[in-house]
Amino acid sequence: MAVNSSTHCTPPLNRPLPPRLPLLFFNRNSYRPVSSNEAPNPRLLSVRAQIPGSDGFGSNKSVNLTDSEAPIESSSSSTSSAIDFLTLCHSLKTTKRKGWINHGINGPESIADHMYRMALMALIVGEVPGVNRERCIKIAIVHDIAEAIVGDITPSDGVPKVEKSRMEQAALNEMCKVLGGGMRAEEIQELWAEYENNASIEANLVKDFDKVEMILQALEYEMEHGKVLDEFFLSTAGKFQTEIGKSWAAEINSRRNSRLGRQA
Repeated sequence: MAVNSSTHCTPPLNRPLPPRLPLLFFNRNSYRPVSSNEAPNPRLLSVRAQIPGSDGFGSNKSVNLTDSEAPIESSSSSTSSAIDFLTLCHSLKTTKRKGWINHGINGPESIADHMYRMALMALIVGEVPGVNRERCIKIAIVHDIAEAIVGDITPSDGVPKVEKSRMEQAALNEMCKVLGGGMRAEEIQELWAEYENNASIEANLVKDFDKVEMILQALEYEMEHGKVLDEFFLSTAGKFQTEIGKSWAAEINSRRNSRLGRQA
């Protein structure tokens, strides 16, 4: 929480499965199935199969199948990786934003809470020429995703911006490995880097949403807890890049000033 703010999936197999195919279990290493080196298709898969014996009980044996012979369960590595990834993201729901903790807010929002309302902002914003609204929603969803591993690093932690970015990039790389790589992981990497580098008009807008969401939450906490959280408003003043950001921030500040009896 910065107060001083400055992805290929395996195609479905059309071939019918042979009858009574034994259940397959993947040998996994770092959440990925064991396979031969990158060989031309069809690729050889090494699996463990429980083969029924004459006594009706199964025994584990190694079986080699090509991609075209493998049952749908062979691509369930993507299913397993997806659940592994989502489980890792659980901490986004439970990790509280440190800026609020530092200001004595009891039961503050989580990282996921913050990203969710930013995504809602991208969803409801009016049409902006040249802006891909769907991309804004995606960027909002992933922009703090690396915090599932590194947590919420704030300016009060004293971590230099370059080091914070390096830590988050390393964490994101690990999360994409957990996801199994491929098209979706690449997309997440691209969206995160686009935001981190403020590299598009969509990134500009979502960075504004990041600040807008923070000051809106600050106003709500002021009202709920009887606090004055000037720091959050001062740290974002004059730093909005888009007309939407400036307009929404002005509305929030106007409501706050009215509540506090201040003149704009």
